[in-house]
Amino acid sequence: MISTEEALERVFDLLSPLGAEDCPIAEAAGRILAAPIIATRNQPPFAASAMDGYAVKSAEVHPGASFRVIGQSAAGAGFTGAIGPGEALRIFTGAPVPEGADRIVIQEDTIQTSSGITLRDTLDEAPYIRPAGNDFKAGEQIEAPARLTPSLISLAASMGARNLQVARRPVVAVMATGDELVMPGEVPAEDQIIASNTLGLAALLREEGAIVRALPIARDNAENLTAAFHLAKGADLIVTTGGASVGDHDLVRPVAASLGMEPAFYKVAMRPGKPLMAGRVLDIPMIGLPGNPVSSMVCGHVFLRPAIRLMLGLGAAPLPRRRVALAAPVGANGPRAHYMRATLTADGVTAATRQDSALLSVLAGANALIHRPPHDPAQPAGVMVEVLDL
Repeated sequence: MISTEEALERVFDLLSPLGAEDCPIAEAAGRILAAPIIATRNQPPFAASAMDGYAVKSAEVHPGASFRVIGQSAAGAGFTGAIGPGEALRIFTGAPVPEGADRIVIQEDTIQTSSGITLRDTLDEAPYIRPAGNDFKAGEQIEAPARLTPSLISLAASMGARNLQVARRPVVAVMATGDELVMPGEVPAEDQIIASNTLGLAALLREEGAIVRALPIARDNAENLTAAFHLAKGADLIVTTGGASVGDHDLVRPVAASLGMEPAFYKVAMRPGKPLMAGRVLDIPMIGLPGNPVSSMVCGHVFLRPAIRLMLGLGAAPLPRRRVALAAPVGANGPRAHYMRATLTADGVTAATRQDSALLSVLAGANALIHRPPHDPAQPAGVMVEVLDL
């Protein structure tokens, strides 16, 4: 068995970024930016009013001062003239500040008169002008790679972007194996269960940005498994679940070998998830996950999420961990790294009392995994531990 760290490095060795493609900005949310976005203009492109009020010369502002109002400036309909001595211009938020003005007096600080306005005794001292380029200037960039959040989409649009270069989304073929499985919606026999791994892993992969190709359930015979592998042709990654152990019905490894699999590793010193393998089948990278539902999903977080991020150009790195205090003690760990399902609150992190790898209800109630290194001794409450957010 190898460590999780070494196994992840070997997974990375199988993969590479997939390159870039054009994408209209309206369809780019959630994609990975592959090339910088360069601003084509200043924002704002002119000095703009930050409030509704009156544009004036700051040197003339004092309590009781009177001004003649000569026009107005609104967003999209600026004033073309200039402000002279004793003059004010009615102005609205976002409108261009006219030539000659260097202060906005907010409307609450003015009194309307028959000829214009008079300033009240209590004046707000702020100028309320947003300088040209105050947000960003022409030539400034959004650096790549970056996941395009709604805020970044808005910024890119303001910069003048129309089409973006984004990372090509990896196509992942997901194959569940086992005679005991039926698809959701089918009625299982007494000795069958509903296939949950495929849907859970598909959701995880899509959340990271992959395109999922769900293959039919592969049955526990060489002919059916061989056909299933051939259905994965054209994918960037094959993910199997189940059939990776050493039982008489665990045929994924021998069938993959018959198809010329170049193995990267088999078995990892972790729990849940020991019967894990990776390699290259039909010239496609492959990761074989355990069949136990929790093992499959935990391995999905530990291995598949970083794999997809690498293929999207985000670099080769494990999921980030942070250090959090234990809210309750944990017992000693054994010889394998343990990813304990846990609940993270303001008081710290608490490991679930039941860690059986078949308990999806426990995983569904968890929002974190505590990473316990091999042979970690029992730890009391208050000790800092490494946590992966789910």
